[in-house]
Amino acid sequence: MKKLALYAVEKIDQLAWPENYSDFSIKSPALTIFTDFTQVEPVVIEQSTSAVDVEYLMKKAHVRLKLVIDEAEQFIGLVTSDLLNHQEIMKKVSQGFVREQLSVIDFMVEKSALKAIDYGDLCHARIGDVVDTLHDAGEQHCLVVDHENHSIRGVLSANDIAKRLKLAVDVSTSTSFSVIFKAIYQPKQSVIPLSA
Repeated sequence: MKKLALYAVEKIDQLAWPENYSDFSIKSPALTIFTDFTQVEPVVIEQSTSAVDVEYLMKKAHVRLKLVIDEAEQFIGLVTSDLLNHQEIMKKVSQGFVREQLSVIDFMVEKSALKAIDYGDLCHARIGDVVDTLHDAGEQHCLVVDHENHSIRGVLSANDIAKRLKLAVDVSTSTSFSVIFKAIYQPKQSVIPLSA
């Protein structure tokens, strides 16, 4: 094994940033705000995992979306922090479910109920096109499907778009595409209400 040298960080050393880091606008290519699962491993959870454990892990890791897989590691749906929170768990308990027996599958949105944008379309789209398309959906995320390869290629996140565009929205909480749309097209408000 090779031992690496350790150097002092010098006063003149500055952070490196991607070349186009500050140049994002609604006219930027949509691929610049796309989480591509061929480049970044998807965040997955098994369907039988305890709902209470997943809620805790999502809060701790500040993760708002997990893709749900079955025992054969096949994608079967997704769960978000909004679907799986203390209030939603307590609703199930009040319906007679045993809290400790609730699993992710009890809260997930099934694959068949999901909508997605085609990767081929995304390749030719701009960030503004994504926001315009999804602003009425009221969602925080949108999957991207590669129809040619029949794969879930990645995900688009409203929070990621808000951060990249440096919009005046509170990204520490759930941000939907409708909130992003309002921040872009009604910029006179200093902070967009999250109840939108």
